[in-house]
Amino acid sequence: MDTHARQRLLRSVAWALALALVATDAAAIFIVTEPWVRLAPDGRSAEAFMELRSTEGARLVAVRADVTTNVVLRRPGAARTAVAEIPLPPGATVRLAPGAFRIALASLDRSLQLGDRVGLVLTVEAADGSRQEIPASAEVRRRSPTDDHLRPHKH
Repeated sequence: MDTHARQRLLRSVAWALALALVATDAAAIFIVTEPWVRLAPDGRSAEAFMELRSTEGARLVAVRADVTTNVVLRRPGAARTAVAEIPLPPGATVRLAPGAFRIALASLDRSLQLGDRVGLVLTVEAADGSRQEIPASAEVRRRSPTDDHLRPHKH
């Protein structure tokens, strides 16, 4: 067997072993995309937004932020009603957005400017009660990255 054939065989065996390990030790995958933060007009509070997806289903049960200790999960609508958790159905994308579920950051410890980064740690609880902490870095922006892409600023 030549060197190239041996390398192909070894790669095939390695991939087969990797797939077997994934299949036997499959864990839920949790994806955070487009995290961003919008400041309130007074600059003393903010709201964090993002898209969340869980392959097995889960619940967002808590969030920590590096800019405040006062973090609250809010329900959809204009009311400032807090919720204990945000459900993340299996395979569905849940969009935290203005007017939808969102993360309120009150009493900021420092002033934020456009372009600053806010460190967040999301606590996600799986159906079996196990918890996982997911770090995220959200940029302070006026609108979401998707909105900026769809409606670019014109000069």
